[in-house]
Amino acid sequence: MDFTFTEEQQAAAEAARGVFAGVTPDAVPSPSLVTGAVADDFDRALWARLAEADLLSLLLDAEYGGAGLDAIALCLVLRESAKVLARVPLLESSAAAAAVQAHGSDELRSGLLARAARGEVVLTVAANGRTGHDPAELAVTARRDGDAWILDGTQTAVPWAHTADHIVVPARTADDRTLLAVLPRAHPGITIGEQVSTTGERLGELRLDAARIAARDVVDADGAWEWLRELLATGTCALALGLGERVLAMTAEYTGGREQFGHPVATFQAVAVQAADRFIDLRAMEATLWQAAWRIASGAPGALPASGDVAVAKIWASDGVRRIVQTAQHLHGGFGADVDYPLHRYHAWAKHLELSLGPAPAHEEALGDLLAAHPLG
Repeated sequence: MDFTFTEEQQAAAEAARGVFAGVTPDAVPSPSLVTGAVADDFDRALWARLAEADLLSLLLDAEYGGAGLDAIALCLVLRESAKVLARVPLLESSAAAAAVQAHGSDELRSGLLARAARGEVVLTVAANGRTGHDPAELAVTARRDGDAWILDGTQTAVPWAHTADHIVVPARTADDRTLLAVLPRAHPGITIGEQVSTTGERLGELRLDAARIAARDVVDADGAWEWLRELLATGTCALALGLGERVLAMTAEYTGGREQFGHPVATFQAVAVQAADRFIDLRAMEATLWQAAWRIASGAPGALPASGDVAVAKIWASDGVRRIVQTAQHLHGGFGADVDYPLHRYHAWAKHLELSLGPAPAHEEALGDLLAAHPLG
């Protein structure tokens, strides 16, 4: 079997490397001493460059100005973005647009997708940390009212809530179905409170009080939320992989140049063993990521649903990115805590990704349930 990326996927990754080449994590503003949050949570200039490189439309069809690529291509670009801690809603906007394309009404698609491809409209998703929930546990409810839906509830930790033009909100219906409401940020019945992530950047607490939305702006297809949730989770694993790769490279560079007793620290067995363990983490994170992305992209049948592969990727990404940054801090010594050195930013982002993915034991339990429901052999 041929496991190499296609020419189109490789071209997307190469274009991403070009766009992100001039971005450094040191360019991220420091959090406010008053609010604890970064005031401007969105790098508009970088967003414009991504649009010019056609990297905001990877998953969209040609009729909307897109490249017609797949989840693998998106994950390749996300991997590059995480290496520089790019502050853009690339994952959320791309995934939301893809869900609208696959399941939305003609009117919703024609009103949003071409503009999203050009970067003129920004989408985000109120996915509560991207890990997803059973329908009975969703925080927002929806009830039908004639030709519209009425939404009530509160969703926390919504990324880009203060700057996105539209927010995709999963909501539970009375018959335990999950629909996706595509709400303009400035919409009657919506208020957005301030929250701060572990990275020091802004999140939003989305409060819905009898927010009325037309049925044409609601995605009510079976499986739409599950597909979007799995794409968001897999994309988050790609972010964790890219961040981990950059952190391990920083650690190799530092330990290779730092000397003790007349020898580089990297030559000490205890240091080399720890770095080797983290390299193994990265390879496992990479293998499980591409398996999950391939299942989502291809829709290929397997012994388990695609959610099983996504669960395995989340297990490795959640635990792996934590171990990588912890080892990096340890091997950097006191230098790793220096706020003039970017490692502390990567550590904060890694913790945020870990919390977004959720604890590995929870995904192991979900995988166990899938195995019980779909016995192998």
